[in-house]
Amino acid sequence: MTPRSRILLVDDEIAIQRAVGPLLRSRGYEVEIAGTGADALRMVAAHPPDLIVLDLGLPDLEGTEVCRRIRATSRVPIVVLSARGAEADKVNALDLGADDYVTKPFGPEELMARIRVALRRIISTEDAETGLLRAGDLAIDYDRRRVLKDDAEIRLTPKEFELLSLLARNHDRVLTHRTILKAIWGSNAVEQTEHLWTLVAQLRKKVEPDPANPQYILSEPWVGYRFSTGDPDPAT
Repeated sequence: MTPRSRILLVDDEIAIQRAVGPLLRSRGYEVEIAGTGADALRMVAAHPPDLIVLDLGLPDLEGTEVCRRIRATSRVPIVVLSARGAEADKVNALDLGADDYVTKPFGPEELMARIRVALRRIISTEDAETGLLRAGDLAIDYDRRRVLKDDAEIRLTPKEFELLSLLARNHDRVLTHRTILKAIWGSNAVEQTEHLWTLVAQLRKKVEPDPANPQYILSEPWVGYRFSTGDPDPAT
């Protein structure tokens, strides 16, 4: 890894610091540790990391508030690592800008996979400037608003293209139902998930080899959707 990516671990549990810190270092990452939200915000401002692993239950600030403040000025990847496994906690953290969510207790390899994907996603966002994204047999041309499957153009409605484009630009990142609904239909539609379910079903019929077993537009049950580029690392 040249140069080595630097990760900020934000967690007040000594056991987590002693477990995750050495794990990350053993994989070639530089690691800094913050035990409070205030320390994390100060460290991010002074020396921005390449990725943040963030607990929600901090002693001074809620992790969600730390996430919100960081997102106001930075697009650094944030992977939440928390004992809170409720759907509402996951949705809230993702809506506030977290890139992924891993619950404790966790498998070390799953955490490392989520981190690798989050780092690669940020690096690959530069590809969006070329106007073209490829995933498997799909090619999405943002500039011409065209989608090709095995080099043959697929006819999408404007809303279908908007949804596919939104998911693909944020590939390998979970977008919540509310985030997608607000982006495509506006803030007045954030509770109308039936619109999104219908649109996803229509889009899958056009882009997926097998709509019943999607490989691109994956569901995160009760939370949202993510576009998979076919990376085998993250759990699906």
